Amino acid sequence: MNLSAILPELILTLSAIVLMMVAAFGRRTAGFTTWAAVAALLGASFALLGDAQSAGPLFGGLIAADAFGAFGKLICFLSAAVAIVAAHGWFERDFEHGAEYPVLILFSSVGMAVMVSATSLMTLYVGLELQSLAAYVLASYRRTDDRSAEAGLKYFVLGALASGILLYGISLLYGFTGTTGFSGVSAAFARDATPSIGLLFGLVFTLAGIAFKISAVPFHMWTPDVYEGAPTPVTAFFASAPKVAAVLLATRVCLEAMGPASDAWRQIVIFAALASIFLGAIAAYGQANIKRLLAYSSINNVGFALIGLAAGGPKGASSVLFYMAVYVVMTLGAFLCVLRMRTEAGEPIETLESLSGLSQTRPGLAAAIAIFMFSLAGIPPLFGFWPKLLVFIAAVDAGLVALAVAGIVGTVVGAYYYLKIVKIMYFDAPGSPYGPIRAPVETGLIFLSALVISPLGYLLIGPLGSLTDRAAGSLF
Repeated sequence: MNLSAILPELILTLSAIVLMMVAAFGRRTAGFTTWAAVAALLGASFALLGDAQSAGPLFGGLIAADAFGAFGKLICFLSAAVAIVAAHGWFERDFEHGAEYPVLILFSSVGMAVMVSATSLMTLYVGLELQSLAAYVLASYRRTDDRSAEAGLKYFVLGALASGILLYGISLLYGFTGTTGFSGVSAAFARDATPSIGLLFGLVFTLAGIAFKISAVPFHMWTPDVYEGAPTPVTAFFASAPKVAAVLLATRVCLEAMGPASDAWRQIVIFAALASIFLGAIAAYGQANIKRLLAYSSINNVGFALIGLAAGGPKGASSVLFYMAVYVVMTLGAFLCVLRMRTEAGEPIETLESLSGLSQTRPGLAAAIAIFMFSLAGIPPLFGFWPKLLVFIAAVDAGLVALAVAGIVGTVVGAYYYLKIVKIMYFDAPGSPYGPIRAPVETGLIFLSALVISPLGYLLIGPLGSLTDRAAGSLF
């Protein structure tokens, strides 16, 4: 048994169990559990650097230790660490910060690690549910807040529905193939030139369940309400690490388990991609709450990532990985800036109106938000332009020219609401100034994110492109 190949998961699991016992001693341990959880996530990230992460199938083909999984875990672990750090500062100022918060993030991270490494329908479901169960609790973490309780309830009810849909799809695939392994499912699809109706229904329901987790249209309905109602650090977490894990899970399922049926799943992915891009762009127009706007932004960005998935092949998979890596930096940076939106009394404020004239009262914060907005819109020379270009190139190379053109049109449509935020900050009359916040760690993270997203980020094209190519190549 190659335990070194699952060392990151072991580190996080043991750390979560130990810190859960520490949390039982009371809320005064919140500071310790926070930084201990961050250390565990960083330790798990370093454990990914060994040769054991290329060990191949493990535990009878239930999971795989490969470059694809290692790349996904690295993004998820680092994103989770940022979410924990941001939550420590945010809760500490206003609300009681429970020691169980980082423990929930750790358990969710273990689930995400299983998701990106799963090579069986069984481990796919176990990893996805482990991540989701922790997420339901995190969404309703502020028990005294009606919005947070409502967000948790909506997420749980709709998540349970999605899990049922996914399980039904898995049961159909198992019933018609006789196996839960991705390789066996792929072989069953490859046996017949035209897959049976049962297999096709299994494919559709399985992808529908996964589409809920990545909040792709038409399974996006939970996203704006949950993002708005959940505590802001939790929203930052939802928009980053779990989203990456779900997109990479969808990529592995489509390319490994359902590779021979590409003509069938590609139609579904193309529809979800275009619907997500245009609904995410248009529905954001009338939003007055910045968290709801960023929720539609995440739906919109998932659509672009799905264009790369629709392209298929090593190039398409590589473009998806590259896109999600840059997306995480842009999104976390944007939410770290949202965490700075507080009144003089220290109360969180989320309205776009409060950003009026921010360039005059807080020029540094306004500049950072502008950088993230321009980058999310894909406007050159900021680095957010490059991953969009990569998915369009992958689509064109796969013969999906119409899809690439539609994606480019969607980019133009979606740019409006990003530019609207910049206009409010730089051209509207100043409103009530935000209160001062001392958070050097978060300030450093905002600066680092803005630096990566700036034109200096183009220096990362070579090394990051090599990593994504190698990771994507491990699927083929």
